[in-house]
Formats: sequence, C-alpha cells, structure tokens
Amino acid sequence: MPRQALEVADIFRDHGPAWRREQAGHLSFGQLKVMSAIEHCRTAALGGHLMQCSDCGHTEIAYNSCRNRHCPKCQGAVAKQWLAAREADLLPVEYYHVVFTLPAPLGQIAYHNKSVIYGLLFQAAAETLLTIAADPKHLGARIGLTLVLHTWGSALTHHPHVHGIVPGGGISLDGERWVACRRGFFLPVRVLSRLFRRLFCEKLTAAHQAGQLEFFGEHAGLSDAQTFHGWLQPLRQSDWVVYAKRPFAGPEAVLAYLSRYTHRVAIANSRLIALDERGVTFQFKDYRAKGRCRYKPMTLPVEEFMRRFLLHVLPTDFHRIRHYGLLANASRVENLARARELLATPPSPLMAVPVLVTEDAAPQSPAANARPCPCCGASMLIIEIVARGYAPRAPPSAVDTAA
Repeated sequence: MPRQALEVADIFRDHGPAWRREQAGHLSFGQLKVMSAIEHCRTAALGGHLMQCSDCGHTEIAYNSCRNRHCPKCQGAVAKQWLAAREADLLPVEYYHVVFTLPAPLGQIAYHNKSVIYGLLFQAAAETLLTIAADPKHLGARIGLTLVLHTWGSALTHHPHVHGIVPGGGISLDGERWVACRRGFFLPVRVLSRLFRRLFCEKLTAAHQAGQLEFFGEHAGLSDAQTFHGWLQPLRQSDWVVYAKRPFAGPEAVLAYLSRYTHRVAIANSRLIALDERGVTFQFKDYRAKGRCRYKPMTLPVEEFMRRFLLHVLPTDFHRIRHYGLLANASRVENLARARELLATPPSPLMAVPVLVTEDAAPQSPAANARPCPCCGASMLIIEIVARGYAPRAPPSAVDTAA
C-alpha cells in the first residue's frame, strides 16, 4: 500500500521534540506515549523483517507497527478482526444509528475528568436506550446495542459523543417473542433526549458528591457543591442533542459503517494536505455549509495541531467500544441464539465465543500479513529478522546467491 504523502508521524517527528521540551510538565504520560508510538511506527526503531520474493528475488523491508489505538496507520488490521467477530452478531432486522452528544460546557470539564465523564456518557446513553425500549408505551422489549465513543469534531476540537448501533427490535420482556419496532422508526428522540439529560446530570452530581471530579483554571470554583449546582442548573433545562438517523440499508451497510467508525482516530492521514511555514493544512467537514461544498481546508499552527490531536488521547485501559443489553458479552451468544429462534432465522455459522481484540497491543509483526511480491505475485519469504533499532543488512548479491 503506497505511503501517504504526509502523515501525522511526519508532523510529530519534525516538530514533536521541540514542542515536548516547551510543554514539559504539561503533557501527560499517556500523551507522550502516543507521540512516541506514532513517531516510531513502522520504522527501524520497532524492528521488522527483510523479505525476499521466492521467484524473482525482489526484496523489501517490512517494519513493525506500533499498534497504538491512537495511531492513524495501525487500526486497519484490528478493525478487520473486530468486524469479523461482529459479523456473527447481525440479525435480519433494520438497524438504527443513534448519537448522544454532551453539551459544550460538559465537554470543557470532561478534558480533566476523562475516565469519569466518558464513563458516565456511556452509562447514561445505554441506560436511556434500554429503559425507553423496555417501556411498554414504546417498544416493551429487551434490546441490544453497541456504543462507540468519539471525542472529536471534524476540526479536532473536543466534542465528546457516542454513536449507538441498535437493532430495530428486541426480545419481549417475557422472552417469548420478537418485538419489532415500527418500520423506519426506532424510538422518539425527544423522549430519549430528556431521559439522557436527567440520567447524566444525576450521575454527574453523584460523582461530584463522591469527590471524583477535578477542576482547574476557570472551573476551579466548581469544586464547591453550591457553585457546581448553580453551574449545572441551566444544563438541566436546555435541550440536549440526541440524533437518530434513518435505518441502515441492510446488514452490509451496518458493517460498512462500523468499519469506518469503530477504530477511527481523531484524524486520518488521508485528510492531511500540507505541512509548511504556515502550519498544518487538513480537510475538515463544515456542518453548517450545505450541498457539496461541506469539505474545506483548514490551516492550524503546528503546535495547535499537535495540541488538538492529543486532546483525544484516552485514559489507559479505557474501553471506547462497549456492548449492552442483548449484546453484552456475558450472555451475548445465548441472547442472539434466542433472537434468531424467535425470528425463525438459522444460527450464524460464525457464532462463537467472543473474539477478544485489544485496542493496544505489542508491536505487530508483518509476517502475519505478508503480501505477495509486487513484481511477480509469488510468495515473499522472510530472510532476516531485524531487531529493534537496527537496520537490515544489505540483501545478498547475485554472486552470493549463485555460490
């Protein structure tokens, strides 16, 4: 696969060292770790393999990937494994896409309280969907859902929200039948929005009372309970954005969507346009514009680009993809088998024990993903393992091979 003309790694390698010195003491260990992983990804620093074609003798170096979940180059293989596992979960019903977004003031305090507030966002969104769906006035069924956390807007601003993928129906509360939602309509958005707002505010207040939140700078005064209550009150009365899109056009469309969204990072290398004396120019989506001109270029100073990118580094071991209800891992296989039985659908041949795919792992060897020779199509064979920090030796010459 050809290398992008400009990558996030290039920006970090060229400007990261000086910026890290300037920001000493202001960057978290997690942010420094992400920068280092991206800078070293697929370079000699991580080692790799020297490969040679078994037929024509073509040689090439394949360096190891960092596999950091924030690296723009390392999500493809993990996403494919994850999608293969999820394919077995699909049911022959409509699927809906629901988005729960935090108001901007909450996003501001979320930056210093990522684990707590992102966790509450997951909990409130999942509880909202499960509660409304179980209500006999709406669906009266147990549903399943997958939630994916995104923390960015198209311009790399901090914009926490979760995307929910939900089958259009569920198992009745007595477990005896499949309850389908009305075609083209999942659950009332206004009802979802109000319950989501109430649940999140209640959980946030409880977290504040338990001393789980930290406040800095202009928000330092929110440590006081009375001040916090007054600050939160307008949010309790405002409209919160819950957006339900039209149903997907079949299971294949669900998988296509998941492949784009589940393992997405703050910005893909393909969106980068230029790195010059003005800064970093990249493509962003202007949601206020209409028609085909929604994609526009934006230029940020290099330091601001790096700062915005690192806003979205998640806490260590924080899961950004979670499953609830019928899709919760503890009983997923049994629930899906029952759903298929009620839908009179034969069991999927892919149904099995959940495949565990970690979002961060050790550097990945290219051996498992060895590709055919780009010159003749024959097999590429590993002829040398390159240790970390070492360059491979020169490939054998024709005279050496003949000997």
